[in-house]
Amino acid sequence: MKDQPTLPLGRFYEVGGRRLPLHRSGGGSPAVVFLPGAGSSGMDFLNVQERAAELTTSVFYDRAGTGWSDRVELPRTSTEVTDELRELLRVAGVPAPYLLVGHSLGGLYARHYAQRFPGDVSGLVLVEPEHEDYDAHMPPKLVETWAEWDSDQAVPDELPDEVIQFYRGLFAQVLADWPAATRELLIERHVSPEWIRIGAQEAANRYQLHDEVRGAGRLPDVPLIVLTATGIDAFKEAVSQGTPESLLHEEIDGKRRLYDTLAASVSRGENRLVDDVGHASIIFRRPDAVFQAIHDLLGHGSTGER
Repeated sequence: MKDQPTLPLGRFYEVGGRRLPLHRSGGGSPAVVFLPGAGSSGMDFLNVQERAAELTTSVFYDRAGTGWSDRVELPRTSTEVTDELRELLRVAGVPAPYLLVGHSLGGLYARHYAQRFPGDVSGLVLVEPEHEDYDAHMPPKLVETWAEWDSDQAVPDELPDEVIQFYRGLFAQVLADWPAATRELLIERHVSPEWIRIGAQEAANRYQLHDEVRGAGRLPDVPLIVLTATGIDAFKEAVSQGTPESLLHEEIDGKRRLYDTLAASVSRGENRLVDDVGHASIIFRRPDAVFQAIHDLLGHGSTGER
């Protein structure tokens, strides 16, 4: 029998012979389901998940190979990931429909889930989502820089202590208001070489994932709110070292146009700009913006004009 790791929250469910953790709070329908980005954990959404639980059923989980789930070979296809999520929700007794909340790579998985299982989805909140047309909206120099990045070389087995301490400091800042035990656990996991490698591995087939989404047809016409980070904060500066600030501003302009188009692809879509935060830190530093989008799509408010 496999050793059972201690879960900070929730319990394990078996899906496809693997143990996946899911944490559930609240009650009601539709259920809000949080999908984290690459190399992250569902627990990164804890501050928003608890607030959403005051309105309805609210759950987060970890995909196989990530967070506290059983390890699997990465990367995987989006079809595998979305099939897994649907089965997990069935096994855990969380009935459809779902309001899917996805950050970064989790945003792409949320869209693909809605394309494949439109009857299961009541709405989407996409936070800085990975998108198949992202590169086409970016300055060519920036795309060239990304293409030269080698994840195998960029994530060594051992990280220099000064690098670990630097990122530990960044996470300590954005998690300053979290309960101490949860904060320290997440900080240690996020600065571990294992989680950093998992993030790189999970996103290594992004172009294959893009092809899956392109081939899955139109997004169903469900209410949609996109949250676009328009700041260049300490996290963004850290992962963009050597990139001229002018290019980073061009990236923001490009993704704003892209996400405007994404929001316009449905009849009740909106792209909301979130100032002073970057891609990675938005869910930690602006949980209010994420919660407000959830609140509105649950019918407690309404989307505004684009």
